[in-house]
Amino acid sequence: MKIRPLTIEGAWEVTPVQHGDDRGTFLEWYRFDHLAAVVGHPLDLAQANLSTSARGVVRGVHFADVPPGQAKYVTCVSGAVLDVVVDLRVGSPTFGQWEGVPLDDVDRRAVYLSEGLGHAFCALTEGATVAYLCSATYRPGHEHGVHPLDPDLAISWPVEAPSLSPKDAAAPSLTEARESGLLPSLETCRDYVKTMRHFDDTQ
Repeated sequence: MKIRPLTIEGAWEVTPVQHGDDRGTFLEWYRFDHLAAVVGHPLDLAQANLSTSARGVVRGVHFADVPPGQAKYVTCVSGAVLDVVVDLRVGSPTFGQWEGVPLDDVDRRAVYLSEGLGHAFCALTEGATVAYLCSATYRPGHEHGVHPLDPDLAISWPVEAPSLSPKDAAAPSLTEARESGLLPSLETCRDYVKTMRHFDDTQ
């Protein structure tokens, strides 16, 4: 597989090698050793999620308190989505910036985003099915959101009228989230990742 860093520190695009014939296709959509070699530590798999969405649905921008945060490895197993990584880490040189990666059931790409980054996606097809591996389980009260239509983020969603959940529609703007102390700092996120690398080195 080919692993390419995105413009936001701590996020990568993963493109698998596909083997196909008249019977179908086979690929390795996740390899812990290949990812760990790039990230610097293995993904501590704690939870696996799957969602289906109607065309035009936007989910996110979601993030979790650090530590422990929630790293994610995301792919689209059916249909197509625009997957979006948002830098919510206060003090980061790319704070408030975003990058989108098309994920679909043709190229079978995936996105890895480390702890402290925001995640969202927009369904481009009916029944778009997204599967993602998470480094930590869901913790009520420790997971938050930023409004995906916040003009300060200016995410270019490829649909005319994005459909949001009531929770995402009520999420604070980036400025409100920062002023209320919800957002993690780049220093905290980096320090936490360093502890995981140190732990792995001692095994």
